Formats: sequence, C-alpha cells, structure tokens
Amino acid sequence: MQSSFAGKKIVVGVTGSIAAFKVAGWVSALTQEGAEISVVMTESACRFVTPLTFAALSGRSVLTDMFAAEEGRSISHIQLGQEADLVLVAPATANTIARMAYGLADDLLTTTVLAADAPVLVAPAMNSRMLMNPATQRNIGMLKELGHGIIEPTSGMMACKTEGPGRLPEWEDVREQLLATLSIQDLQGEKILITAGPTREALDPARFLSNRSSGKMGYALARMARRRGAEVVLISGPSSLSPPHGVELINVQTAYEMCQAVMGACRGTSVIIKAAAVSDFRPEAKFPQKVKKDDAEFVLKLEQTIDILKELGERKEEHGYLLVGFAAESCNLHAAGEEKLKKKNLDLIAINDISGEHTGFEVDTNKVILFDRHGFSDLPLTSKEETADLILDRVIKLLIEKRMH
Repeated sequence: MQSSFAGKKIVVGVTGSIAAFKVAGWVSALTQEGAEISVVMTESACRFVTPLTFAALSGRSVLTDMFAAEEGRSISHIQLGQEADLVLVAPATANTIARMAYGLADDLLTTTVLAADAPVLVAPAMNSRMLMNPATQRNIGMLKELGHGIIEPTSGMMACKTEGPGRLPEWEDVREQLLATLSIQDLQGEKILITAGPTREALDPARFLSNRSSGKMGYALARMARRRGAEVVLISGPSSLSPPHGVELINVQTAYEMCQAVMGACRGTSVIIKAAAVSDFRPEAKFPQKVKKDDAEFVLKLEQTIDILKELGERKEEHGYLLVGFAAESCNLHAAGEEKLKKKNLDLIAINDISGEHTGFEVDTNKVILFDRHGFSDLPLTSKEETADLILDRVIKLLIEKRMH
C-alpha cells in the first residue's frame, strides 16, 4: 500500500548541529516511503555530517553552494522553492533561526526558504540555555508569525552533557507533523471524540473478561482526524499502541469507566466515533481475592454493561453531535447494519466483518460496510489508516448535510 509521502517533493535543510546525524535517519525513512528528497546543507552542517552521507541516503546530489554551476537547470533556490511540497529545516540552529526570522538570504538554505511557496517546518535543536534565551524565543515567535510551523523540541540529555529542552523529537512524532502539513485541513475547527480498544471486566485481581480488540482501528481514526486538522480526544481501553501525536488520550479499563469518560467529554463535540469494542457483559460478582482453582465454581453469572452507543443516540439531539458507531459482525452484515443504525439513532455505522483473515481484530487491514440514511456502501479491503480516511470523508459529507438543514 502506497505511503502518503510517495511522490512528494521535500526539501530538507540541514544546519550546523550535532543533531544532523538524527536527520540523516529521517531522510532515509522519507526516501524509503517514496518521497523525493533534496538536501540543502549549510557550510557548518558539512562539518558534522558529510554531504556524501545525505547523498547516499536520498539518492540525490546534495546542494551546498548557491553559486555552483548546475548544468541544465535554473538557479537552485528558485527552483527548489517553487517545486517543493514542503520545506523542512532540521536541525535548525539558533543562528539559522535568527537569520530566517529577519529575512536574511546569505546562503542557499535561507534563500530557498525565502523563495518557497510551500509550507516551511522548522525543528530547533540546540543547548537548552540557547533555546530558552529570550532572543531565540523571540525569533521562534517571529517565525510563527511568518506562518512557519515549529516542531517543538523535547527534553533530555544533550550532547553537551546538560539536560533540558532542545533535542529533536523522535521520528514518529515528526512524521505525523509532516503528514499533517501535507494534508488538506478539512477537519479544522472540528472537535472529534473517538473511543478505541477493548474494555476489561474484572472477575478477581488476576482475571478479567475482555475481547480481541487491539485498538488499531480507533487509533487510526484518531491519527487521521488529527492529521486532517481536528482537535481529537481519544478514550481508549487497554492497548499496547502508542497514542497518536497531538491527540488527547484518556485511558480507561471498564465499560463503566468508558461510559463516564465519554459522557464527560461529549459536550461541545461535533463528532463522536464509537470504535471501541466495549464488553457487553461483566461478572455479576467481583471477588476481592484471587479465586483458587480448587474453590472455583464452574458457572459464571454475568450481567449486562451499559450500552454507551445507545445512550449517546438518546442524547444526540440535545448536544447536536454527529454520531458514528461500529459493530463487529460475523454474519448477516447488512441486516445488522440497517437495524443498529435505526435502533441506536446513529448518523453512520461501520459494520466490521470479523470473519475474514485480513479484517477485524488484531490486523492492520480492514474492510467495512458503511450505512447511513441514504443506504450503504462497501469500502475496499485496505489499511486501517486508509479505511479511517474513507470513513472521515463520509463524516465530512454528513456534517455538511447536517449544517445545511
């Protein structure tokens, strides 16, 4: 399945910081995902990592000199700026940030930034005291005013053996910020509440009832909604997945805890997507101590948990949100979709076929059927991220319809 970076033209501007070695890994990752990377290095950057390294990783010649003769092409900074989909300056030293803030253009990198029509992302990396110096903070503020995005540095041990803010973030977080910058922000201004993962209903301190949900579908929905500009709250049952960058995560364990969290967060929300696999039952009695094998009864009495989706459907008109449900089914998919759409007062429901080898729980692909008041549509078998994007496309259409009436 094709990466979202495939075919994207990205200029990576590398400046004189020891963190340049980390950006070499970013260039390698972007190239492997099909991006067309043009690396521009300052003179100082070449003292930390050789241009040959970046050339080998990007598969292209590295540009260092604004006045170097380049047969068969126009001036580098003009062409780079006009052809790029994105300009990433990383690592960005205090010196380069200051020059960019004041519009100086005394090398290939700064002239490329000035000539760029594309979005510019800047990733500061420097000693903590340099970063927190009022002059540097003022210059970063000026870059924001110019419309440049800032990839906020993280804290940790620095190369200079001091600890504090000033480190480049890890690639996965940076990757999400790059993809968000490249994505259409068609969910800007929307607040979306998403639930994900299983719940666990305790039997005793060692045992619980649960299901096979990994949370992958819900997390993919949260990631793609945030990437498209939404403010996202993710309420998740137990999961081994890392929370998507920029998403507010609320961890819960039981169906009751998930219900409490959802009802507490639904006010002011424009869309609620219930992708969690909430336990339908819980043990009627919870034992305070671990039940010994010899003392165990062979009949386990269960009681129903609260139907969170139905509760949300009953409150939908009062709060004005768009309500999207998920249902895991193994047979009679169309009948289940039509019934649950009406019974639970939903705007949209995704019926998840869990009978297939490549759909449902614990896999990276999915195939769902979407039902709304207009009818149904079968989505293709694809990655859960692409499935999430297709669901969000439908959500946007329903939001537009809702606001027109």
